[in-house]
Amino acid sequence: MIVLSCNSITKSFGIDIILENISFTINAGEKIGLVGANGAGKSTLFKIITGKYPYDSGELYLSKNITIGYLEQNAHLSPTNTVFDEVVHVFDDLIQMEKELRSLEQEISKQSLDPSKSLDKLMDLYAHKSEEFQLKNGYGYRSEIRGVLKGLGFSEDEFYQPIIELSGGQKTRVGLAKLLLKKPDILLLDEPTNHLDMDAIEWLESYLKFYNGTILIISHDRYFLDEVTDKIYEIENKHLTQYNGNYTYYVEKKKILYEQQLKDFLQQQKEIEKQEEMIRRFKQHGTEKLAKRAKSREKRLEHMTFIKKPTRFNQRAKIRFETQIKSGQDVLEVDNISKSFGKNNLFKNVSFKVYKGERIGLIGPNGIGKSTLFKILLKQVSYDTGFINFGHNVHVGYFDQEQSSLNNKNTIIDEIWQENIHFTQTEVRTLLGSFLFSGDDVFKQISTLSGGEKSRVSLLKLMISKANFLLIDEPTNHLDIESKEALEEALINYDGTLLVISHDRYFLNKVATKIMVLSQDGIKEYLGNYKYYQEKKKQLEAPSTIVETQKTKTQLKEERRKEKERKKEERRIIKEREALEEKILLLEENLRNLEQEMCKEAVYSDAEKSKQIHEESAKLKIELDKLYQKWEEYLQ
Repeated sequence: MIVLSCNSITKSFGIDIILENISFTINAGEKIGLVGANGAGKSTLFKIITGKYPYDSGELYLSKNITIGYLEQNAHLSPTNTVFDEVVHVFDDLIQMEKELRSLEQEISKQSLDPSKSLDKLMDLYAHKSEEFQLKNGYGYRSEIRGVLKGLGFSEDEFYQPIIELSGGQKTRVGLAKLLLKKPDILLLDEPTNHLDMDAIEWLESYLKFYNGTILIISHDRYFLDEVTDKIYEIENKHLTQYNGNYTYYVEKKKILYEQQLKDFLQQQKEIEKQEEMIRRFKQHGTEKLAKRAKSREKRLEHMTFIKKPTRFNQRAKIRFETQIKSGQDVLEVDNISKSFGKNNLFKNVSFKVYKGERIGLIGPNGIGKSTLFKILLKQVSYDTGFINFGHNVHVGYFDQEQSSLNNKNTIIDEIWQENIHFTQTEVRTLLGSFLFSGDDVFKQISTLSGGEKSRVSLLKLMISKANFLLIDEPTNHLDIESKEALEEALINYDGTLLVISHDRYFLNKVATKIMVLSQDGIKEYLGNYKYYQEKKKQLEAPSTIVETQKTKTQLKEERRKEKERKKEERRIIKEREALEEKILLLEENLRNLEQEMCKEAVYSDAEKSKQIHEESAKLKIELDKLYQKWEEYLQ
């Protein structure tokens, strides 16, 4: 069933055409990624679909009774509410229905003392509302709220934190929680993974995979798009192109299309040159017959449909990292490092070694101290215990995600020139041009640049340093997809050593040869890319029964005993959870029966019986709520 379609939609702002003849159709249940360069018009299209922006021409069709939910990058929340109070507003209709049921119960209890026809109507109304309340998950919505908030990274303590005290990222997560709980038919998500750590992103992926509605997502998170979407819409040069597959399929297909378009363009250019040469020769001979032929060929050229030169890859920064001197094989040794800020113990027992040529991805929860560890290595922050030793001829280059090394008062050209005074102006401008700063752009002040532009300046400074050991902190933040791909290729071809902090799993999957996971208790290493780490983590969560042959009999016996205990514990938990689920079903059935009893004349006409059933129902509801909370713990 078609839920949304656009036919030849065009949108301008003043004289600037943003979208031109955009046409597409979306069926119920489809999950679509919307990609394109910054400023291509993705958010504009979302606002047209939601009715926030009018369109100049074309047609927009929405199926009847369809609800649309839109996650903007800036959520509108009530600052005086707590997190839970803000989110619970999604269920205002259920809260009101619950109040109405309690009010009806009281009214029924009163009228049962003096039965009349109005009591029959009350009982019918109560039965209808009670059934509707149950169908809308009236007894479980509070547990559903807690599950979504926990999935998005909120702790129980943060549930009762006022909105006014939250960071911008936390507010965005509250907005996302509200939207997911509303369950609209069409879900429009604009950069939903911003401000989420990896665990929360993986939870969101799982949630969206099984979402019953239709989803349209704007995202620079390519791994996320791969996991969630089954179709990609690309906005490029004001037009929209559809690709029937996930992001990886789109990249491969786009490359093939680009190569074919370039081939067609070059062939046509060759044919045009040939025709122009023939026309020139015919005219040179000066005969009337050849002049007519020349004119005929000119007319043919005039009516030819010219193929535009494909622009794909033309706007990519030309990044290339290389080393000036080679380091020794042992690049870095970190042994038993710990760090605290007052009473806050950030991490301890951090030990690892880095060898020449490795490309290591450093991951871990937000706030665990990844950036602090980098600053310790750079001697910008002291550490409490342990030691750090850099190897022979190690020259460190650092990319700071906050770009704090940039001088906001400088122009772009001065920022590069001040640290590389031996460069000529032509050399500096050539370098800046390769990073997409051309013409008068080079005289822009650093303070006026966007996040993506600042990132490109910082990356250029890092490239010029020719360091042989790069410490890079969140390099893909603020970069568009083209720049990310250029950076990935540059790092893959880099002849030095790399240690990079990133939440960009697609980037880690492509670049990293080792993953290090930082926790409060130290570092765990995985010898592979991000996908390998994920697979290994799943194996560790459900260990294989295969044991290594090199272990002693005592070790094997002990491991078998532990494995037996673990499986026994798993069986016990599964059994307890199943028993709990059965009890919940039984109590819900008992509650339904009591509500049906309430509708019987023999009950509601007897005040004592009516009161007794009311009390039993109230007890069951309290018990059900406790059981739901306990059941939720088994799902953590």
